[in-house]
Amino acid sequence: MNVDNPTSENSNNGGMQEFLQSFGPGLLWAGSAIGVSHLVQSTRAGGEAGFALAGVIIFALALKYPFFEYGPRYAAATGESLVEGYRRIGKWAVWLFFALAVFTVVITNAAIILFTSSLFQFALGTAVNPVLASALMYALCAVLLRVGYSALDIAIKVILLTLAVSTLIAAFVVAPQTDFSTFSISLIPPAGSTVTLAFMLALAGWMPSDILISLYSSLWTLAKNQATGIKASVATARLDFKIAYMGTAILAFAFLTLGAGVMYGSGTEFSSNGAVFSTQLIDLYVQTLGPWTKWLMTITALTAMMSTALTVADGYPRVLDRAVKVLTINDPTKTANAPISRPYWVAVILIGIAMTAVLQLFQTSMTQLVDFVTIVAFLTGPIIGFLNLKCVTSPAMPEEHQPGKAMRAYSYFGLAGMTTVAIIFIASRLG
Repeated sequence: MNVDNPTSENSNNGGMQEFLQSFGPGLLWAGSAIGVSHLVQSTRAGGEAGFALAGVIIFALALKYPFFEYGPRYAAATGESLVEGYRRIGKWAVWLFFALAVFTVVITNAAIILFTSSLFQFALGTAVNPVLASALMYALCAVLLRVGYSALDIAIKVILLTLAVSTLIAAFVVAPQTDFSTFSISLIPPAGSTVTLAFMLALAGWMPSDILISLYSSLWTLAKNQATGIKASVATARLDFKIAYMGTAILAFAFLTLGAGVMYGSGTEFSSNGAVFSTQLIDLYVQTLGPWTKWLMTITALTAMMSTALTVADGYPRVLDRAVKVLTINDPTKTANAPISRPYWVAVILIGIAMTAVLQLFQTSMTQLVDFVTIVAFLTGPIIGFLNLKCVTSPAMPEEHQPGKAMRAYSYFGLAGMTTVAIIFIASRLG
């Protein structure tokens, strides 16, 4: 017992209660991050090079951390989202973000929903038209979103818990037959492997996700405050995010283990199509460890993609809704606590229609479209990161919650690293 502060026990209990009530926005962020980058990219890295690309994953996770963390930090400290923060920088910053979001939203949603619906069809053994199946999957997400933030919060907690348990069990099962001697923290392609520089850059670029989703997490932090009626402290919001980020990192290595354990050295030629690749992984698990593992890997794959499909279906309309408000109302203080409204639902409907049209017209060339979006993400990642840093060091941010000198230096190092990776990536594409 602390005799100097007799209320410390109550304060700790209050802090724990606040954390439990405010816990969730970080998981939504994790849900949007854990998807193709983990299920496909991390697993494929393990399948093609064992643990030789572990350093690339560590590098990417370390490099991007500050810019993702600034989303919930800014929201908790100011009561505003990063969209309002961009407006304080200038309307040009909001327009830049708005244009990027509109440009990528349809293709990103189409690819994720198509991938997810294909996995569901594989699990159920059905053969419904993929465009129709994708439309139904998106409609299911929209219905859940219609219930409200609380339903999304509960659903993603259940999905991610199932994902974490199934993935860690699968990694534990395959670990005894995995060769860990290939582990390396080098950023150079392993000698004698089939790994290309383009794949390493893509792995780094999408691990754990595009920095654009930092704006989602700032809005989810505010939405959680509104849903619970409790304003999360900066310390609570940051802890919530740190737990989610650490979980994302652990699952990245769990998926790397899955690939290294059953795919590395198997002689299988891996498909560039995400859904086909995932079914290859499931089939190899069955061949290597027995039929009983099919349900385990199917649940792992489905929950990984379902978490992304659901959070992205909410994230894009949510930031577009806020961007419309910020661009039409010049005072950021009047939009900070605004609930989602008509622009959100208009975006949900229009994205669904446009997504279905894109799948109908470009289903066979979705890989090329996704590659194009990837290039845009590489180019704009350092820009979004810089804007996030500018927000958390602006006069609107209370000085006690601004990043310190070490964190700022870390951020500038990250910006330099992301810019370098982007330049190398574009040069490799042009070459």
